[in-house]
Amino acid sequence: MQVSKPGRGSWVFMPKTNGKQRPVGLGPISDVTLKHARELAGACRQAVRQGRDPRTVLAEASGVLTFDAAARELIDSMAPSWRNAKHRAQWRMTLLGETAPDSDGNSEKTRFDYCAGIRNKPASKLTTEDALRVLKPLWQKRPETASRLRGRCERVWDFAKARGHCFGENPFRWRGHLDAILPPRARLTRGHHKALPFTDVPAFIGKLRCMQGAAPRALEFAILTAARSGEVLGATWDEIDMTAKVWTVPAARMKAGKEHRVPLSVRAVAVLKELQQARISDFVFPGFKRGCPLSNMAMEAVLRRAGIDATTHGFRSSFRDWAGDHTSFPRDVVEAALAHAIENKTEAAYRRIDALEERRKLMAAWDKYCNAAVQDNVTPLRSVS
Repeated sequence: MQVSKPGRGSWVFMPKTNGKQRPVGLGPISDVTLKHARELAGACRQAVRQGRDPRTVLAEASGVLTFDAAARELIDSMAPSWRNAKHRAQWRMTLLGETAPDSDGNSEKTRFDYCAGIRNKPASKLTTEDALRVLKPLWQKRPETASRLRGRCERVWDFAKARGHCFGENPFRWRGHLDAILPPRARLTRGHHKALPFTDVPAFIGKLRCMQGAAPRALEFAILTAARSGEVLGATWDEIDMTAKVWTVPAARMKAGKEHRVPLSVRAVAVLKELQQARISDFVFPGFKRGCPLSNMAMEAVLRRAGIDATTHGFRSSFRDWAGDHTSFPRDVVEAALAHAIENKTEAAYRRIDALEERRKLMAAWDKYCNAAVQDNVTPLRSVS
Protein backbone atom coordinates (compact mmCIF):
# COMPACT_ATOMS: atom_id res chain seq x y z
CA MET A 1 0.00 0.00 0.00
CA GLN A 2 1.28 3.42 -0.98
CA VAL A 3 -0.17 6.17 1.23
CA SER A 4 -0.38 9.64 -0.29
CA LYS A 5 -2.41 11.38 2.45
CA PRO A 6 -4.08 10.25 5.69
CA GLY A 7 -6.91 7.96 4.65
CA ARG A 8 -5.92 8.05 0.97
CA GLY A 9 -3.61 5.73 -0.94
CA SER A 10 -3.32 3.09 -3.60
CA TRP A 11 -2.19 -0.47 -4.15
CA VAL A 12 1.09 -0.93 -6.03
CA PHE A 13 2.58 -4.11 -7.45
CA MET A 14 6.40 -4.00 -7.27
CA PRO A 15 7.89 -6.60 -9.64
CA LYS A 16 11.66 -6.87 -9.64
CA THR A 17 13.46 -7.60 -12.90
CA ASN A 18 17.23 -7.99 -12.85
CA GLY A 19 17.39 -6.19 -9.53
CA LYS A 20 15.27 -3.24 -10.67
CA GLN A 21 11.72 -2.49 -9.53
CA ARG A 22 9.06 -1.19 -11.92
CA PRO A 23 5.96 -0.11 -9.93
CA VAL A 24 2.58 -0.97 -11.41
CA GLY A 25 -0.51 0.69 -9.96
CA LEU A 26 -3.40 -1.63 -9.03
CA GLY A 27 -5.91 1.08 -8.12
CA PRO A 28 -6.90 3.30 -5.16
CA ILE A 29 -7.70 1.69 -1.80
CA SER A 30 -11.13 3.31 -1.93
CA ASP A 31 -12.08 1.22 -4.99
CA VAL A 32 -9.93 -1.91 -4.68
CA THR A 33 -10.18 -4.16 -1.64
CA LEU A 34 -7.17 -5.94 -0.15
CA LYS A 35 -8.47 -9.26 -1.44
CA HIS A 36 -8.90 -7.92 -4.96
CA ALA A 37 -5.46 -6.27 -4.83
CA ARG A 38 -3.90 -9.61 -3.91
CA GLU A 39 -5.70 -11.31 -6.80
CA LEU A 40 -4.46 -8.66 -9.21
CA ALA A 41 -0.92 -8.96 -7.84
CA GLY A 42 -1.07 -12.74 -8.35
CA ALA A 43 -2.14 -12.25 -11.97
CA CYS A 44 0.69 -9.77 -12.45
CA ARG A 45 3.27 -12.19 -11.04
CA GLN A 46 2.08 -14.87 -13.46
CA ALA A 47 2.31 -12.37 -16.33
CA VAL A 48 5.91 -11.52 -15.36
CA ARG A 49 6.82 -15.20 -15.30
CA GLN A 50 5.33 -15.56 -18.79
CA GLY A 51 7.28 -12.55 -20.06
CA ARG A 52 4.14 -10.41 -20.49
CA ASP A 53 3.66 -6.82 -19.41
CA PRO A 54 1.57 -6.83 -16.17
CA ARG A 55 -0.17 -3.62 -17.24
CA THR A 56 -1.94 -5.41 -20.09
CA VAL A 57 -3.10 -8.08 -17.63
CA LEU A 58 -4.61 -5.39 -15.39
CA ALA A 59 -6.43 -3.91 -18.36
CA GLU A 60 -7.91 -7.29 -19.22
CA ALA A 61 -8.87 -7.94 -15.60
CA SER A 62 -10.64 -4.62 -15.26
CA GLY A 63 -12.38 -4.96 -18.59
CA VAL A 64 -11.11 -1.47 -19.49
CA LEU A 65 -8.37 -1.24 -22.09
CA THR A 66 -6.32 1.91 -21.62
CA PHE A 67 -4.51 3.63 -24.47
CA ASP A 68 -1.22 2.53 -22.86
CA ALA A 69 -2.23 -1.14 -22.68
CA ALA A 70 -3.61 -1.08 -26.23
CA ALA A 71 -0.41 0.52 -27.54
CA ARG A 72 1.77 -2.10 -25.84
CA GLU A 73 -0.30 -4.99 -27.18
CA LEU A 74 -0.30 -3.48 -30.68
CA ILE A 75 3.48 -3.01 -30.67
CA ASP A 76 4.03 -6.59 -29.47
CA SER A 77 1.70 -7.99 -32.13
CA MET A 78 3.28 -5.94 -34.95
CA ALA A 79 6.94 -6.41 -33.97
CA PRO A 80 7.48 -9.66 -35.97
CA SER A 81 6.49 -7.85 -39.19
CA TRP A 82 9.03 -5.04 -38.76
CA ARG A 83 12.34 -5.47 -40.59
CA ASN A 84 14.50 -3.95 -37.86
CA ALA A 85 14.46 -2.84 -34.25
CA LYS A 86 14.35 0.83 -35.27
CA HIS A 87 10.62 0.68 -36.02
CA ARG A 88 9.83 -0.84 -32.64
CA ALA A 89 11.95 1.81 -30.91
CA GLN A 90 10.19 4.64 -32.76
CA TRP A 91 6.72 3.32 -31.93
CA ARG A 92 7.63 2.87 -28.26
CA MET A 93 9.14 6.33 -28.05
CA THR A 94 6.22 8.17 -29.66
CA LEU A 95 3.38 6.21 -28.03
CA LEU A 96 4.85 5.13 -24.68
CA GLY A 97 7.60 7.67 -24.07
CA GLU A 98 10.05 4.82 -23.46
CA THR A 99 13.25 3.53 -24.99
CA ALA A 100 13.40 0.06 -26.46
CA PRO A 101 14.09 -2.62 -23.82
CA ASP A 102 17.76 -3.54 -23.38
CA SER A 103 19.13 -7.08 -23.18
CA ASP A 104 17.81 -7.33 -19.61
CA GLY A 105 14.31 -6.24 -20.62
CA ASN A 106 14.59 -2.81 -18.99
CA SER A 107 13.51 0.42 -20.70
CA GLU A 108 13.90 4.04 -19.71
CA LYS A 109 11.65 7.08 -19.98
CA THR A 110 12.51 9.59 -22.68
CA ARG A 111 11.90 13.33 -22.86
CA PHE A 112 9.56 12.72 -25.80
CA ASP A 113 6.40 11.72 -23.95
CA TYR A 114 3.83 12.89 -26.47
CA CYS A 115 0.93 10.73 -25.24
CA ALA A 116 1.44 11.26 -21.50
CA GLY A 117 -1.96 12.97 -21.18
CA ILE A 118 -3.98 10.09 -22.67
CA ARG A 119 -2.00 6.94 -21.92
CA ASN A 120 -3.88 6.01 -18.75
CA LYS A 121 -7.25 6.94 -20.18
CA PRO A 122 -9.56 4.16 -21.44
CA ALA A 123 -9.31 3.96 -25.22
CA SER A 124 -13.11 4.01 -25.40
CA LYS A 125 -13.19 7.39 -23.62
CA LEU A 126 -10.78 9.18 -25.98
CA THR A 127 -12.26 12.17 -27.79
CA THR A 128 -11.33 14.56 -30.55
CA GLU A 129 -10.18 17.02 -27.89
CA ASP A 130 -7.79 14.38 -26.57
CA ALA A 131 -6.42 13.89 -30.07
CA LEU A 132 -5.90 17.63 -30.52
CA ARG A 133 -4.24 17.90 -27.11
CA VAL A 134 -1.64 15.36 -28.27
CA LEU A 135 -1.13 16.68 -31.81
CA LYS A 136 -1.39 20.47 -31.61
CA PRO A 137 1.92 21.08 -29.77
CA LEU A 138 3.75 19.30 -32.61
CA TRP A 139 1.66 20.08 -35.67
CA GLN A 140 3.34 23.37 -36.60
CA LYS A 141 6.78 22.82 -35.06
CA ARG A 142 7.44 19.20 -36.05
CA PRO A 143 4.91 18.28 -38.75
CA GLU A 144 6.65 15.06 -39.81
CA THR A 145 6.66 13.72 -36.24
CA ALA A 146 3.08 14.91 -35.69
CA SER A 147 1.86 13.15 -38.82
CA ARG A 148 3.48 9.86 -37.83
CA LEU A 149 2.20 10.17 -34.27
CA ARG A 150 -1.35 10.75 -35.50
CA GLY A 151 -1.19 7.67 -37.71
CA ARG A 152 0.14 5.50 -34.88
CA CYS A 153 -2.52 6.73 -32.44
CA GLU A 154 -5.15 5.97 -35.07
CA ARG A 155 -3.81 2.42 -35.31
CA VAL A 156 -3.93 2.01 -31.52
CA TRP A 157 -7.58 3.10 -31.38
CA ASP A 158 -8.49 0.79 -34.30
CA PHE A 159 -6.73 -2.06 -32.48
CA ALA A 160 -8.81 -1.39 -29.34
CA LYS A 161 -11.96 -1.28 -31.48
CA ALA A 162 -11.10 -4.61 -33.09
CA ARG A 163 -10.74 -6.04 -29.59
CA GLY A 164 -14.28 -4.88 -28.80
CA HIS A 165 -13.33 -2.05 -26.42
CA CYS A 166 -14.24 0.93 -28.64
CA PHE A 167 -17.19 1.92 -30.76
CA GLY A 168 -17.99 4.72 -33.17
CA GLU A 169 -15.55 6.95 -35.08
CA ASN A 170 -11.82 7.04 -34.51
CA PRO A 171 -10.92 10.41 -32.89
CA PHE A 172 -7.50 10.33 -34.63
CA ARG A 173 -8.92 9.81 -38.12
CA TRP A 174 -7.62 12.41 -40.59
CA ARG A 175 -9.87 12.30 -43.65
CA GLY A 176 -13.30 13.71 -42.93
CA HIS A 177 -12.43 14.49 -39.32
CA LEU A 178 -9.16 16.13 -38.17
CA ASP A 179 -8.57 17.56 -41.65
CA ALA A 180 -11.47 19.92 -40.90
CA ILE A 181 -9.63 21.25 -37.82
CA LEU A 182 -5.88 21.06 -38.49
CA PRO A 183 -4.11 22.54 -41.53
CA PRO A 184 -2.95 19.95 -44.08
CA ARG A 185 0.61 18.87 -43.48
CA ALA A 186 1.46 19.55 -47.13
CA ARG A 187 0.97 23.27 -46.51
CA LEU A 188 3.40 23.23 -43.63
CA THR A 189 6.18 21.24 -45.26
CA ARG A 190 6.64 19.17 -48.40
CA GLY A 191 8.00 16.36 -46.26
CA HIS A 192 11.15 16.11 -48.39
CA HIS A 193 14.58 15.72 -46.88
CA LYS A 194 16.66 18.87 -47.24
CA ALA A 195 19.33 18.30 -49.87
CA LEU A 196 22.57 20.05 -50.74
CA PRO A 197 22.63 21.16 -54.41
CA PHE A 198 24.79 18.67 -56.28
CA THR A 199 27.00 21.53 -57.49
CA ASP A 200 28.03 22.12 -53.84
CA VAL A 201 28.77 18.48 -53.04
CA PRO A 202 32.45 18.44 -54.24
CA ALA A 203 33.34 21.41 -52.01
CA PHE A 204 31.66 19.75 -49.04
CA ILE A 205 33.48 16.47 -49.71
CA GLY A 206 36.73 18.45 -49.61
CA LYS A 207 35.83 19.71 -46.12
CA LEU A 208 34.64 16.28 -45.05
CA ARG A 209 37.97 14.68 -46.00
CA CYS A 210 39.70 17.00 -43.49
CA MET A 211 37.50 15.86 -40.60
CA GLN A 212 38.60 13.01 -38.35
CA GLY A 213 36.46 10.27 -36.79
CA ALA A 214 34.03 7.50 -37.71
CA ALA A 215 31.05 9.83 -38.29
CA PRO A 216 32.68 11.89 -41.10
CA ARG A 217 33.83 8.66 -42.79
CA ALA A 218 30.33 7.18 -42.45
CA LEU A 219 28.80 10.29 -44.02
CA GLU A 220 31.37 10.29 -46.85
CA PHE A 221 30.71 6.59 -47.48
CA ALA A 222 26.93 7.23 -47.50
CA ILE A 223 27.37 10.01 -50.06
CA LEU A 224 29.66 7.97 -52.31
CA THR A 225 27.34 4.94 -52.28
CA ALA A 226 24.06 6.94 -52.37
CA ALA A 227 22.85 4.62 -49.61
CA ARG A 228 20.36 5.27 -46.83
CA SER A 229 21.78 6.09 -43.41
CA GLY A 230 20.34 2.93 -41.83
CA GLU A 231 22.01 0.76 -44.47
CA VAL A 232 25.37 2.45 -43.85
CA LEU A 233 25.27 2.51 -40.05
CA GLY A 234 24.27 -1.16 -39.86
CA ALA A 235 26.99 -2.29 -42.29
CA THR A 236 29.18 -5.15 -41.03
CA TRP A 237 32.52 -6.33 -42.34
CA ASP A 238 31.14 -9.66 -43.51
CA GLU A 239 28.94 -7.74 -45.99
CA ILE A 240 32.01 -6.24 -47.67
CA ASP A 241 33.86 -8.07 -50.46
CA MET A 242 37.06 -6.08 -50.88
CA THR A 243 38.26 -8.29 -53.73
CA ALA A 244 35.12 -7.85 -55.84
CA LYS A 245 34.63 -4.30 -54.49
CA VAL A 246 31.00 -4.99 -53.66
CA TRP A 247 28.98 -4.28 -50.54
CA THR A 248 25.96 -6.60 -50.17
CA VAL A 249 23.23 -5.15 -47.97
CA PRO A 250 20.91 -7.90 -46.64
CA ALA A 251 17.19 -7.72 -47.31
CA ALA A 252 16.40 -7.20 -43.62
CA ARG A 253 18.04 -3.77 -43.69
CA MET A 254 16.66 -2.61 -47.03
CA LYS A 255 13.52 -0.51 -47.30
CA ALA A 256 12.19 -2.66 -50.14
CA GLY A 257 13.01 -5.86 -48.22
CA LYS A 258 15.26 -7.12 -51.03
CA GLU A 259 19.02 -7.77 -50.97
CA HIS A 260 20.98 -4.98 -52.63
CA ARG A 261 24.50 -5.08 -54.06
CA VAL A 262 26.44 -1.81 -54.04
CA PRO A 263 29.51 -1.41 -56.31
CA LEU A 264 32.31 0.32 -54.40
CA SER A 265 34.21 3.16 -56.03
CA VAL A 266 37.91 3.86 -55.56
CA ARG A 267 37.39 6.35 -52.72
CA ALA A 268 34.72 4.17 -51.04
CA VAL A 269 37.24 1.30 -50.93
CA ALA A 270 39.89 3.68 -49.57
CA VAL A 271 37.52 4.69 -46.74
CA LEU A 272 36.96 1.04 -45.88
CA LYS A 273 40.67 0.22 -45.91
CA GLU A 274 41.32 3.16 -43.59
CA LEU A 275 38.69 1.90 -41.16
CA GLN A 276 39.78 -1.72 -41.48
CA GLN A 277 43.24 -0.84 -40.16
CA ALA A 278 41.68 0.36 -36.90
CA ARG A 279 38.87 -2.24 -36.76
CA ILE A 280 37.45 -2.71 -33.25
CA SER A 281 34.03 -4.18 -34.04
CA ASP A 282 32.04 -6.27 -36.50
CA PHE A 283 30.37 -3.01 -37.50
CA VAL A 284 32.15 -1.01 -40.17
CA PHE A 285 31.16 2.19 -38.37
CA PRO A 286 31.20 1.32 -34.64
CA GLY A 287 29.62 3.55 -32.04
CA PHE A 288 30.86 4.61 -28.63
CA LYS A 289 28.88 1.82 -26.94
CA ARG A 290 30.64 -1.50 -27.30
CA GLY A 291 28.96 -3.87 -29.73
CA CYS A 292 26.70 -1.16 -31.18
CA PRO A 293 26.87 0.76 -34.47
CA LEU A 294 27.26 4.50 -34.77
CA SER A 295 24.25 6.56 -33.63
CA ASN A 296 21.65 7.76 -36.12
CA MET A 297 22.42 11.33 -35.14
CA ALA A 298 26.20 11.08 -35.62
CA MET A 299 26.17 12.01 -39.33
CA GLU A 300 23.61 14.76 -38.78
CA ALA A 301 25.94 16.20 -36.12
CA VAL A 302 28.74 16.33 -38.70
CA LEU A 303 26.50 18.32 -41.03
CA ARG A 304 25.62 20.77 -38.25
CA ARG A 305 29.28 21.26 -37.36
CA ALA A 306 30.04 21.96 -40.99
CA GLY A 307 27.20 24.49 -41.21
CA ILE A 308 25.37 22.48 -43.90
CA ASP A 309 21.59 22.95 -44.00
CA ALA A 310 20.79 19.49 -45.33
CA THR A 311 20.13 15.95 -44.13
CA THR A 312 22.10 12.76 -44.70
CA HIS A 313 19.20 11.30 -46.67
CA GLY A 314 19.13 14.47 -48.78
CA PHE A 315 22.41 13.49 -50.48
CA ARG A 316 20.48 10.76 -52.27
CA SER A 317 18.51 13.57 -53.90
CA SER A 318 21.78 15.36 -54.70
CA PHE A 319 23.00 12.18 -56.40
CA ARG A 320 19.71 11.77 -58.31
CA ASP A 321 19.78 15.37 -59.55
CA TRP A 322 23.44 15.04 -60.62
CA ALA A 323 22.77 11.79 -62.49
CA GLY A 324 19.72 13.22 -64.25
CA ASP A 325 21.14 16.64 -65.14
CA HIS A 326 24.85 15.93 -65.50
CA THR A 327 25.10 12.46 -67.03
CA SER A 328 23.55 10.30 -69.75
CA PHE A 329 23.15 7.17 -67.65
CA PRO A 330 19.74 5.47 -68.19
CA ARG A 331 17.03 6.21 -65.65
CA ASP A 332 16.62 2.56 -64.64
CA VAL A 333 20.34 2.31 -63.80
CA VAL A 334 20.11 5.40 -61.58
CA GLU A 335 16.97 4.09 -59.87
CA ALA A 336 18.68 0.74 -59.31
CA ALA A 337 21.63 2.55 -57.70
CA LEU A 338 19.18 4.19 -55.29
CA ALA A 339 17.52 0.80 -54.62
CA HIS A 340 14.13 2.26 -55.44
CA ALA A 341 11.30 -0.24 -55.67
CA ILE A 342 9.67 -0.55 -59.10
CA GLU A 343 6.03 0.46 -58.77
CA ASN A 344 5.03 -0.84 -62.20
CA LYS A 345 4.42 -4.56 -61.65
CA THR A 346 4.95 -5.42 -65.34
CA GLU A 347 8.28 -3.59 -65.45
CA ALA A 348 9.32 -5.20 -62.17
CA ALA A 349 8.54 -8.68 -63.56
CA TYR A 350 10.83 -8.16 -66.56
CA ARG A 351 13.70 -6.47 -64.73
CA ARG A 352 15.38 -9.41 -63.03
CA ILE A 353 19.00 -8.15 -63.06
CA ASP A 354 20.48 -5.43 -60.87
CA ALA A 355 22.74 -3.91 -63.58
CA LEU A 356 25.74 -4.11 -61.27
CA GLU A 357 28.40 -3.37 -63.89
CA GLU A 358 26.46 -0.43 -65.30
CA ARG A 359 26.00 0.90 -61.79
CA ARG A 360 29.73 0.45 -61.17
CA LYS A 361 30.42 2.90 -64.00
CA LEU A 362 27.80 5.28 -62.59
CA MET A 363 29.27 5.22 -59.08
CA ALA A 364 32.80 5.67 -60.46
CA ALA A 365 31.62 8.80 -62.27
CA TRP A 366 29.93 10.04 -59.07
CA ASP A 367 33.14 9.37 -57.14
CA LYS A 368 35.17 11.37 -59.67
CA TYR A 369 32.68 14.24 -59.53
CA CYS A 370 32.52 14.31 -55.71
CA ASN A 371 36.30 14.33 -55.35
CA ALA A 372 36.94 16.98 -58.00
CA ALA A 373 37.65 19.66 -55.38
CA VAL A 374 40.12 17.38 -53.59
CA GLN A 375 41.88 16.48 -56.84
CA ASP A 376 42.07 20.14 -57.90
CA ASN A 377 44.03 20.90 -54.73
CA VAL A 378 46.71 18.33 -55.57
CA THR A 379 49.78 19.68 -57.39
CA PRO A 380 51.95 17.04 -59.09
CA LEU A 381 55.64 17.32 -58.17
CA ARG A 382 58.30 17.13 -60.86
CA SER A 383 60.75 14.31 -60.45
CA VAL A 384 64.24 15.34 -59.51
CA SER A 385 66.92 13.54 -61.48
